[in-house]
Amino acid sequence: MALRWPAAATGAHFGCRASKKGTMRPPPPSPSPAAKLFKLPPRIGPLFWPWEKVKVGPLVVSPMGFGTWAWGNQLLWGYKEEMDALLQETFDLALRNGITLFDTADSYGTGRLNGQSERLLGKFIREFQGRNIGDNIVIATKFAAYPWRLTPGQFVKACKSSLERLQLDQIGIGQLHWSTANYAPLQEQALWDGLVAMYEEGLVRAVGVSNYGPKQLIKIHDYLESRGVPLCSAQVQFSLLSMSDAQMELKEVCNSLGIRLIAYSPLGLGMLTGKYTTSSLPRGPRALLFRQVLPGLDPLLNSLKDISERRQKTMSQVAINWCICKGTIPIPGVKSVKQAEENLGSLGWRLSSDEIFELESAAKSSPKKMIQNIFQTR
Repeated sequence: MALRWPAAATGAHFGCRASKKGTMRPPPPSPSPAAKLFKLPPRIGPLFWPWEKVKVGPLVVSPMGFGTWAWGNQLLWGYKEEMDALLQETFDLALRNGITLFDTADSYGTGRLNGQSERLLGKFIREFQGRNIGDNIVIATKFAAYPWRLTPGQFVKACKSSLERLQLDQIGIGQLHWSTANYAPLQEQALWDGLVAMYEEGLVRAVGVSNYGPKQLIKIHDYLESRGVPLCSAQVQFSLLSMSDAQMELKEVCNSLGIRLIAYSPLGLGMLTGKYTTSSLPRGPRALLFRQVLPGLDPLLNSLKDISERRQKTMSQVAINWCICKGTIPIPGVKSVKQAEENLGSLGWRLSSDEIFELESAAKSSPKKMIQNIFQTR
């Protein structure tokens, strides 16, 4: 039996039913003095709750997904195998609260743990203590453009290996992890044909790309379209720290082509959470980046803090909500129940247009920006 979430509460459900022809409708009541005093900010776009769904090509997914980069990564995120029980709790909590999109990659993990993120997702799906997940969960995995993957057949083989680790018959969204156009343009054709082969063999329900810039995104979209394969998603680094002209142009291209933008690192690897300062840095390699960028983020962090206090939200929730307001599907990483609960608080409300302007102005006035992924093309 497939898992069924409550019906989506779209904006239309909150409006008054249209009156029948010829029927007089009573005038709307005058606003109370309190309503005049505490005027609510205008809402931009639909108000998403976790159980609502958004379209990604032929699929419907939750308006926010969870990223699993940390699941298996010892170097950057300090993963240890004794964390698996906690990660299972985190996954279960997400599913029970309507999150259906989980992003992973065949390269996630370090050393002998390569592919561990996919293995854990497969294990957690099988051991989920609750209703049958059925077809509601969507796993989006990415296939690395390793230099030895030179033919479409090798990408099909990679896809089958991911299916084996996930113990699934079909992947929701099969994505190219990055483009080789910047350094090995001859390999790019094999990547594209690999996506076509996966799709035609029914190994994936939909296809997407990651770290493609606007120009290269148009090229692969047109090529796949000529082969009868729709491109449904483009995953890039997108946050208040990643508002470069290229990222905003990419968003416009996605809008024009009907491609859903999936925003990874919506919290700037944690810099937008308010949890770190130059005297209190995370462990590992992130500390080097944070030490360079954090001193120049005061305008943005102060704006996030002000809005979070007014809204009675956390800075993380405000930053993720901004991504949703921009029409993207954010996929913040989670490795604890507490993080999942906090991220879920990003849904069910909406920043006003004034607040969005305030945040973006603060972001532009901050002298430091997030370092862009070196694999992203033009």
